[in-house]
Amino acid sequence: MEPEFGNSVKCEEEERPVTSMNFPAADFIRSSIKQEDVRCSGNEEAHRAPDEHMINLADLNPYILCSICKGYLIDATTITECLHTFCKSCIVRHFYYSNRCPKCNVVVHQTQPLYNIRLDRQLQDIVFKLVVNLEEREKTQMFNFYKERGLEMPKPVVTQPVTTARGRPKKLFGPVFRIPPELDVSLLLEFIGADEGTGSFKPLEKKFVRVSGEATIGHVEKFLRRKMELATTCQVDIICADHLLEHYQTLRDILAEIGKRALQDGLLVLHFGLGLSPSSLT
Repeated sequence: MEPEFGNSVKCEEEERPVTSMNFPAADFIRSSIKQEDVRCSGNEEAHRAPDEHMINLADLNPYILCSICKGYLIDATTITECLHTFCKSCIVRHFYYSNRCPKCNVVVHQTQPLYNIRLDRQLQDIVFKLVVNLEEREKTQMFNFYKERGLEMPKPVVTQPVTTARGRPKKLFGPVFRIPPELDVSLLLEFIGADEGTGSFKPLEKKFVRVSGEATIGHVEKFLRRKMELATTCQVDIICADHLLEHYQTLRDILAEIGKRALQDGLLVLHFGLGLSPSSLT
């Protein structure tokens, strides 16, 4: 009778569910996954990793779209001040008219915001891998652009490693442009309007200028006349903090007299308007 009793006990233990045994939770999960894989060996789902899941591309769009052109990032370029990323062509075109980030409005650089942008090659590789055929389409469009105009395709810029004294390779980048120390004043030229009869004029494309503090208001007026192609009958009035400036005043003297009221984000702000000269009225 004892052997029969022993056999009955053994059978009960074999029929007992696996979950009642004293297995760690992780071991049970792993074992159940293996069993499921065995049962689905003939199905394509069996070849998928246990933690693999699908992601909708629309969920990633906020991270791989340019906020300026609303398209996928091409030549992804990041601003070092705030780490916001845009298409290279979009951000370069934006800096023609402003020195602030188009997303957070932070001042990128007082006069040369292009100094503080860098290509983000890793992010661009991610975009090309996520969006099907995006890289091929871009290369095709670029090739057609240069071919239609009879131009030679530009070669990609490759950084060449240079061996240092310790024998470690060091990346070599192009020379960095440095602002001459004599150009010590940064100007922001704001247009306040023109009177009737002043004629046609060309809008000022770049309102950020870096000049010497010894430059006078007369030099600024000549600069405006040349860039805006103003007629000789047009008079240029330049104002700083409600002060009408004279031709002989230097920028350094204006900073000393007016002080902080003349500055905005470290820039000397000059407002200018166009009117008819007294000689033209007579």
